[in-house]
Amino acid sequence: MKIIHLLNTGKFSGAENVACQIIDLMRPDVECVYCSLDGNIRNVLEKRNVIFEPISSMCVREIKRVINKVKPDVIHAHDMRASFYAALACGSIPLICHIHNNAYDSRRINLKSILFFYAALKAKHIFWVSDTSFSGYCFHSFLSSKSSILLNVINVEKVYEKMKCDVNSYSYDITFIGRLTYQKNPERLIEVAKKLLKVLPSFKAAIIGDGPLKGEMEKLIKENNLENNVFLLGFQENPYKILKDSKVMLLVSRWEGLPMCVLEALALGVPVVSTPTDGISSVIKNENNGYICENDDEIILNLKKILSNNILYNQMHDNCIENALKHNDNDLYKKKILEVYKKSKSK
Repeated sequence: MKIIHLLNTGKFSGAENVACQIIDLMRPDVECVYCSLDGNIRNVLEKRNVIFEPISSMCVREIKRVINKVKPDVIHAHDMRASFYAALACGSIPLICHIHNNAYDSRRINLKSILFFYAALKAKHIFWVSDTSFSGYCFHSFLSSKSSILLNVINVEKVYEKMKCDVNSYSYDITFIGRLTYQKNPERLIEVAKKLLKVLPSFKAAIIGDGPLKGEMEKLIKENNLENNVFLLGFQENPYKILKDSKVMLLVSRWEGLPMCVLEALALGVPVVSTPTDGISSVIKNENNGYICENDDEIILNLKKILSNNILYNQMHDNCIENALKHNDNDLYKKKILEVYKKSKSK
């Protein structure tokens, strides 16, 4: 069986990470080809030994070109935009849609939600990353019979293997990992840092990731005299040792699915402090492996708890690892996807 995984950008981020995980899990049973715009994703795929078919733009003509070359049995499209163009281009080839976040702009009737509805009607199956990513979509009631919830998983052993490749030591207390975009709300990190400075003046935070708000972040760090506390590290292909050496991961997203970086943090024993986004709330339990916080004051309070109380941190560290081992059932995850592929192909 041959699968094209179609993605919208040439960058490596959450959905791209999930697609790579799926491709890796499917070996050697399924031949997978990664298709997207070109970019830094090429280097990631080369190192992971993933076949890459780049497209010059997300359009029907380019997708059809790749389909004619690869001749896939199934197309697995990894967001709403990719799903729409795949639906236009796939012809009789079965289409699987995979929605990786609970996007606010699909909760109401607008052009995006309508275009995805076209793709969803044509799709053989739709994977949703969480219950509310499904229920939040404005046309979800029409799609129940072909939808299922597929929580992300990671390969814990491979995370540790990559982490051990970095022999450096790091002294960051807090780590943020994510694209510097509106969804991730990185400017709020600066607001939190300003307040945290008053109670923990020596804290150090690493921001790992790149994106359109990088320039704004540089400006805010300088304007708020946070150069000795907040450090922009850019995109890191192997961020795991930095994460492992920190005491807490902080996320302040406006919306999410279930970020891979959260699962990676838990696997490495790093508690997570986050805003109450749907997928994260499903795996983070207060006082156990982190905190879900409604406002900045709660974020500051709970960061201080973890960073100042070694007994609490050590207990959370152990809980994180225990939770990660229970959650990341790769065999079951692979089985669910394979069943959908085979069923879609046979229809």
